[in-house]
Amino acid sequence: MEFHPSQLPITQTFQVDDEGKASDIAQQMVKMGFASQKGAFRIIMTKEKSTAKKIGFTILNELSLGLKKTKQERDIRYWIYNHDAEHHAMVLISSKVLSALGF
Repeated sequence: MEFHPSQLPITQTFQVDDEGKASDIAQQMVKMGFASQKGAFRIIMTKEKSTAKKIGFTILNELSLGLKKTKQERDIRYWIYNHDAEHHAMVLISSKVLSALGF
């Protein structure tokens, strides 16, 4: 990987504190048109391991399901990295958008 995911242009950032909000965030991304964005979506989440895993899993599954239901392309690239001392970040972007940005 020649770049860090934090270098991608970010369309919108979401703060998710528990897995209950993760499904709503995924639906918002689908409604905005995941592949039609000019950048990535960033999810800021806790570093607590089990909660972070649940949030990431829920977002990826709900996003994939929502894209399938709305007949949008489901070619998703994502990275998870340490955002700061208390948070992880997940960056999600369509492969087509990533290619168009030159990454």
